[in-house]
Amino acid sequence: MDHLGCYNVTMLNPNRIWQTGNVLKSELPIIAIQLTWGAMMSRLFFFAYKPLHQPRLIAQISVGILLTYPFLGKFQSIYGFIYPVEGVLNIEVLAHFGLVFYAFLTGLEMNLDTILHAKKKAVSIAAAGIIFPMVVAPGLYYLHRILYKSDPHERLTIMEESSISGYLIWTLVLTVTGFPVVAHTLSELKLLYTGLGKNAITAAMISDTYSWILFMLLIPFSTIGEKAVYSVASTVVFVFVCIFLVRPILVRIIDRKTENGEWDDEELLYVVMGVLVCSLITDVLGTHSIVGAFVYGLILPHGRFADHVISVSDDFAGGFFVPLYFNGSGMRLLFTSMFLQVHWPFTGLIVLLLCTLKIVSTLFTTFFFGMRIQDGLSLGLILNSKGAMALIMLAMAWDRQIFLIPTYAVAASAAVLMTMVVAPIINIVYKPRKRFEQNKLKTIQKLRVDAELRILACVHNNRHATGMISLIESFNATRLSPMHVFALFLVELTGRGAALVAAHMAQPISQVGEQNLTKSQAEFESINHTFQSLAEAYDAVRVQALNVVSAYATIHEDIYNAANEKRTSLILLPFHKHLTSEASLETTSVAYKDINQNVIQGAPCSVGIFVDRDFGLLPKTDIRILMLFVGGPDDREALAVAWRMAGHPGIQLSVVRVLLFDDAAEVDTTHHGEAQGILNAVMDSEKQKELDDEYVSAFRLTAVNNDDSISYSEVDVHNGEEIPMVLNKLDKLACDLYIVGQGNCRSSRVFSSLLEWCDCFELGVIGDILASNNFGSRASVLVVQQYGYGGMVLGKNLKHATANIDGFETLVVKAE
Repeated sequence: MDHLGCYNVTMLNPNRIWQTGNVLKSELPIIAIQLTWGAMMSRLFFFAYKPLHQPRLIAQISVGILLTYPFLGKFQSIYGFIYPVEGVLNIEVLAHFGLVFYAFLTGLEMNLDTILHAKKKAVSIAAAGIIFPMVVAPGLYYLHRILYKSDPHERLTIMEESSISGYLIWTLVLTVTGFPVVAHTLSELKLLYTGLGKNAITAAMISDTYSWILFMLLIPFSTIGEKAVYSVASTVVFVFVCIFLVRPILVRIIDRKTENGEWDDEELLYVVMGVLVCSLITDVLGTHSIVGAFVYGLILPHGRFADHVISVSDDFAGGFFVPLYFNGSGMRLLFTSMFLQVHWPFTGLIVLLLCTLKIVSTLFTTFFFGMRIQDGLSLGLILNSKGAMALIMLAMAWDRQIFLIPTYAVAASAAVLMTMVVAPIINIVYKPRKRFEQNKLKTIQKLRVDAELRILACVHNNRHATGMISLIESFNATRLSPMHVFALFLVELTGRGAALVAAHMAQPISQVGEQNLTKSQAEFESINHTFQSLAEAYDAVRVQALNVVSAYATIHEDIYNAANEKRTSLILLPFHKHLTSEASLETTSVAYKDINQNVIQGAPCSVGIFVDRDFGLLPKTDIRILMLFVGGPDDREALAVAWRMAGHPGIQLSVVRVLLFDDAAEVDTTHHGEAQGILNAVMDSEKQKELDDEYVSAFRLTAVNNDDSISYSEVDVHNGEEIPMVLNKLDKLACDLYIVGQGNCRSSRVFSSLLEWCDCFELGVIGDILASNNFGSRASVLVVQQYGYGGMVLGKNLKHATANIDGFETLVVKAE
């Protein structure tokens, strides 16, 4: 088997490690090449796998597989250049250092409060996922050995001797669930904040904790034999000393320094030294160095300090050293060895059976909790994801020759296959083909007067929360028409996603000391208190604070899911600019603008973008609202919002309808196509005008004639130049809040032309003018888009999505 990437050499190091004639010339170039290769290729594979939502672990293993015989491994010159014999020892040291630090960061990201206060369902699912594989897996290992021993080609049946150690490690590998991998998968699939996702993430964290306990208690029996009892006992003593003696001291010191902001790079070096010291202790005790690193991470204060340590160390540890270790795992994985014996179809069957153990146990457990089979199957698939722990145990079995090539290939192939197939299968099977059901109650206009108004208020910080509350108060909640507000704190997913997810799993987290909170946790607590004050002030308002941890590029999908799950009629979004002391709007974050544009294109209910010019500072007894009605579904929705607000005793509403004549009334036919374009456009325009007249007439008859605080007027516009002039005249009325429609499905050519000059397309023409610093208004602006007409299309042509010609009340369902 000379084609395998193995080294058959004896290495002597009489001059001590790394001490040579010229380190910079002989050692450093090799290390630099290996680090560059591992980091660069891992990133390339990660981006290649991104459409399949694969975790980084799979990308790092793939780099190692690339160097096996069927691929680059058969080119000895390439293999020898990347991994020469003289560089093996150095790279093994760095890889092991990366593994130790990986275990330390894993301990830091574990949320013990969630584990200790987990519900019975999550605990039962995690326990079943460990017990069932431990019962069945030994039989599959025995069957695997029988298949290889019965092969007539003795040369190809090199098997390890049967031992308890082999059975033990084989079984433990199958019980593992990788919490960081599960967190990444759920976040990528946008299932993290669904009922399924919450069950899965909690069960995964509990299962991962059980895996570490089993690793600490059982692995020594497979590696050091009879002395394992002393090793385990001493390691247990070490853990208790760390938790009950070392931890109180460290927590007191670290909390004081964190609260006073006294940390610097030199002091953080002592933290790293603590990782190495604890790793050395457990390595000497005979367990494994990663146990000490994990326990050390677990006992350190979680929150702001852990967030700081992870942010400064994850790049070099996770980006450079950790890939080296998992590259090595991939280099050992020789898929071809499974096909070198006559019973390879049965070996493939064993691999598939290994992949079903956790699925079967989860299905059995979820059945007793009354969960659907579909949910149980999806949960079992997710918990089948393997992480670093499984690969570490397999590497130990390889290094100590507990597993030889065939057994390692079968077990590792099963672990990799389990992890790889989870995301694609869940994406196809579990997620519904149609994301949102057709429901006219997802608009304010169609909501019954006595129905509960459900609002999803998205915020990035407490300043947004304060402004949103002032706007929500204007909706005039009463016992006849109550409100349920869901405050959604949007957190950007960066660095180690599992750590951030774990930090935000407990909601709220007030029981944690204020000095322990991360920046995002502290912000969430502040937002939660701000919104709870709204619930305390109004009996007819219920409030629930939520958070979403996701990449900004895809966080709009989490907003969709939250709105759909909570059955909201309106999503409120903060504008991406804030008011400065000079009374001008200044960009807070361009990413916020991208989020708003993404949300408004496919939201499952109506959407409002709030341009806040200190609306919360106004007295609630005298608020003047001006609603501009031009026409179209968005304007009808905006009028519905203003109509609801008009019931507030401290609000005066003025509705101004803009009537288009001459050039301004010319219909835009460009987005209807050449064939019958003019006819369709005219029919669309006439139908929309009929609906506008009908709704405005109902408003005037019901509201204006019966309430002195509501007024209605009309203004004529004959061309595009008159629109800014009209807005300037209206602004002299000194209103406090403008409510306007975004302009979707508005068929006027004038507005289509003006849209090309907008800086913020998500606000539409009128909203963009009112929010411009050049316009000079001091009033806040609420831009409304009605659900059911496809959402605004933001592209090069800047055209609107059109409604169905056959029926304007037909709702559009966005398919995935």
